[in-house]
Amino acid sequence: MGNPLANKRKKLKISVITATFNSADTVAEALASLQAQTWQDVEHIVIDGGSTDRTLDVVRSQSRQPARLVSEPDGGLYDALNKGLRLATGEVVGFLHSDDLLADGEVLGRVARVFADDEIDAVYGDLLYVSKDAPQRVVRTWRAGAFTPAKLGWGWMPPHPTFYARRALY
Repeated sequence: MGNPLANKRKKLKISVITATFNSADTVAEALASLQAQTWQDVEHIVIDGGSTDRTLDVVRSQSRQPARLVSEPDGGLYDALNKGLRLATGEVVGFLHSDDLLADGEVLGRVARVFADDEIDAVYGDLLYVSKDAPQRVVRTWRAGAFTPAKLGWGWMPPHPTFYARRALY
């Protein structure tokens, strides 16, 4: 008979959007952390703001190229993320900034397991700030805490590098 949730998990595609602009120094590590994920049903979308450094060369040289790569001037980070949202086809969407790293190879697998529950529309987690020169060294932990609608009214936002939501929510 089988486990219906296990079958659903195998079919869940996660779109990951990376916005870049002159990110040649950091984007390779960000992409490597995405490629290290054990969850394989990933659509990677890179939206580049018209970089003038080697960012595009670095992105194109990765062993698994993005599903979509757009490079054109934009109105900044949020414009780029919105462009990526319009292109995303995965059931779930998250962001991996060009200077961010996924904490370990199981991040997207854990996200997919949570979204196996159809009642879940969004998830988020804590954010670790690391040293630019030594990414293994945590310099600050941002604890997102439990969600309450009242927090939004107070200006609280979940940290978007840890935020995953169903595409339908957008």
